Amino acid sequence: MEQTRTDRFKTALLLMAATGLIVGLAFYLAGQPEIATLIWIAGVVPALAALVVEIVRSIGRGEVGLDIVAALSMSAALVFGETLAAAVVAVMYSGGTFLEAFAEGRARRSMKDLLSRVPRTATRHRNGGLEDVPLEEIAPGDRLLIRQGDVVPVDGTVASDTAFLDTAALTGESLPVRLARGADAMSGSTNAGEAFDLTATREAKDSTYAGIVRLVEEAQASKAPMSRLADRWSLGFLVVTVSIAFAAWWFTGDPIRAVAVLVVATPCPLILAVPVALVAGLSRAAHFGVLIKGAGPLETMARIRTLILDKTGTLTDGRPQIISIDSHDGMTEDDILRLAAALDQASKHPVAQAIVAAAKARAFTLPVPTEVAEIPGEGVLGRVEDREVIVGGDGFVASRVGRMVGDHPAKGAGSVLVAVAVDGHMAGHLVMSDPLREGAGAMLDGLRRQGIARILLATGDRADVAERVTEGLGLDGLRAGLTPDQKVLLVLSEHKHGPVMMVGDGVNDAPALAAADVGVAMGARGAAASAEAADVVLLVDRIDRLGPGIEIARASRRIAVESVVAGIGLSVMGMIAAAFGYLTPVQGALLQEVIDVAVILNALRALRIAPQEPATGKPQAITSEQGDIVQGATP
Repeated sequence: MEQTRTDRFKTALLLMAATGLIVGLAFYLAGQPEIATLIWIAGVVPALAALVVEIVRSIGRGEVGLDIVAALSMSAALVFGETLAAAVVAVMYSGGTFLEAFAEGRARRSMKDLLSRVPRTATRHRNGGLEDVPLEEIAPGDRLLIRQGDVVPVDGTVASDTAFLDTAALTGESLPVRLARGADAMSGSTNAGEAFDLTATREAKDSTYAGIVRLVEEAQASKAPMSRLADRWSLGFLVVTVSIAFAAWWFTGDPIRAVAVLVVATPCPLILAVPVALVAGLSRAAHFGVLIKGAGPLETMARIRTLILDKTGTLTDGRPQIISIDSHDGMTEDDILRLAAALDQASKHPVAQAIVAAAKARAFTLPVPTEVAEIPGEGVLGRVEDREVIVGGDGFVASRVGRMVGDHPAKGAGSVLVAVAVDGHMAGHLVMSDPLREGAGAMLDGLRRQGIARILLATGDRADVAERVTEGLGLDGLRAGLTPDQKVLLVLSEHKHGPVMMVGDGVNDAPALAAADVGVAMGARGAAASAEAADVVLLVDRIDRLGPGIEIARASRRIAVESVVAGIGLSVMGMIAAAFGYLTPVQGALLQEVIDVAVILNALRALRIAPQEPATGKPQAITSEQGDIVQGATP
């Protein structure tokens, strides 16, 4: 509401100044210069008064900005009778503030789209019926109905056979994704298919979408170091402007030249370029699934020299996958996997859930196990289709069937060996491993080309496991067996090489993320603590989103610098021309207006930044690992 009132006030100032200028010109051309002068003064006074009030408020906050130059130029023009030039400056300044509001509004539009999509209620199954309840009443375990076109209100798992979700507002993915029963559904997604049921896993306030909204609000209120630097530059520019104007008047005795210098120096390039470019960069990064918590982290991202990566869940997928199945006693691989997965449905252990997921990926029908007993950290026993099945560590299962434990030839460093026994006999082994994320190598190569000088791995895992997983990546360092406080020390020690970025996903990574210049959390599956400590959150479970994020940050900062340098350079050239008498005050005002518009349009180029693919150099498209992309699905 406050922002709306401010925008209306800026619009009113522009209308008054523009009306005064146009009506005054009409009277001037009609041969009534005295009336034209009065009308021009009437159009200037409101803009000048509003500007003086803003200057006083800024000084009260301890800020000295370039608004002083605009006030000096209007005041000097009125004092020395250059009322037409004063009217042009008033239109120029009020138009500049209006354009600033318009440009920043456009740059923030995709972020505001997130805020406008927040649902207020949800439909919950209760006692055989449906009821609409406020979001704050939803608790984990509640079963919700998500109708076609509804926004998923809380994080949860799909409780129907299939769901089709449009995640474009969160990840930039233009095509819906197909999710099977039990798959995670991110709050903020839109149901692009038939109605489905969702089992809530988090309260609304703790869900992904609520966190995104909080981060967006924080980002909109932030101010980048580069913006503060522009404020400091403004003081120097003010000194240069006043010096040139005074020199022009002193050496020529003509105060009109000083007025022309002040008019040309109206400071929109510094005032507008940096915030517009950086906010546009925030908006563009969000489109690619990279949520940056403000203009400050965005500007710092552009200067990163060292990257430190966690291993499990960051550089690797974090979910074990079956890489081979070794069968005994004539059982087929499919039978071993199906029986093991059926029994593991009763366990919440990550390895057990990975086995279940692998069986479902092969479209196996899994019977419900009975007489289940789980020994924590060891394995699971039970009956499946009247057969006695044991699944667990090799030693645990071997002891249950009376066999000696031997070295398995397929097991290497970092692999997990899961034994399966059926009816008292060893049926086979599942060899599982946590693989590198797809595209990790190409992503690291791309980051090096973007200027990242050092890339290190920091993990709490064993050194032999880390070395095997990262073989061929060309890392500059590998630190294994680290505790959370040792990760913090590593981050601090790397500061000597330049700004440091740390990427992680677990609770144990949160201290290191907070210690880094830029902390990046894997937000899709990562721990809430790491997302809160981080400066950047990857909304999709894709480490390769890091490349586009850094590229957008670098491009946004470059565009901001280009806008400032070009705008101030042209302004200084105009001031010198005015000091030598080549520009009148009116001509100077018109020239500065052209410079201002050019600066704003250049800063808005950040909205069209297209990150490049590491291998092809083509614009990068978002894909999804949450499910299959659905071609031709209609919302």
